[in-house]
Amino acid sequence: MALGFFDQFLSPTHLGIPLIAIAMLFPWILYPSPSNRWLNNRLITLQGQFFNRFTQQLFLPLNQSGHKWALMFMSLMVFLLSINLLGLLPYTFTPTTQLSLNMGLAIPFWLATVIIGMRNQPTAALGHLLPEGTPVPLIPALIIIETISLFIRPIALGVRLTANLTAGHLLIQLIASAIPVLLVSFAPIALLTFIVLLLLTILEVAVAMIQAYVFVLLVSLYLQENI
Repeated sequence: MALGFFDQFLSPTHLGIPLIAIAMLFPWILYPSPSNRWLNNRLITLQGQFFNRFTQQLFLPLNQSGHKWALMFMSLMVFLLSINLLGLLPYTFTPTTQLSLNMGLAIPFWLATVIIGMRNQPTAALGHLLPEGTPVPLIPALIIIETISLFIRPIALGVRLTANLTAGHLLIQLIASAIPVLLVSFAPIALLTFIVLLLLTILEVAVAMIQAYVFVLLVSLYLQENI
């Protein structure tokens, strides 16, 4: 039984072929393509308003040079948001519960921001490793601590997204598996458990949206430090 709870996080395969690529590409099919008409339908209009509002909110603290990342950050946000929400549907697979995928997203973005900082302003980028006014005896220790904290950033990005989604999926499955058992012996408690499951599902929808936004927001903050 304990192993069955974690089967949902196994990458699906068919004839030995991993299907995670299909799970990652499928969300893009759901988004409508913009047309050349003067008047678009409501869905495309709402999609455009969401993209514009999110881009304005995300790049408000960034200077003009950081606006080049708008398309990349928007694509990352839509990708994570779609996969997280579709993973809450029954009999679906959530690729973002895989630490390897999340680390594969976090490390390149983090490394790109570090390289940009070292190329554009190396003095300021290295200055982050040593706070101003640090006593001389503490300089070696603080440099080591700040360096470790710098390299922990991509790990924190990937682990945060993986842990939050995995914990939510496990909790939903645990509660859902208890409802049929309680329904036979304690119907009122089963009804109460079902209500809790509905509330938890709504909470997980919010968590899926928030975690996608937090991932992109933290990457933008790392970019802000280096431009």
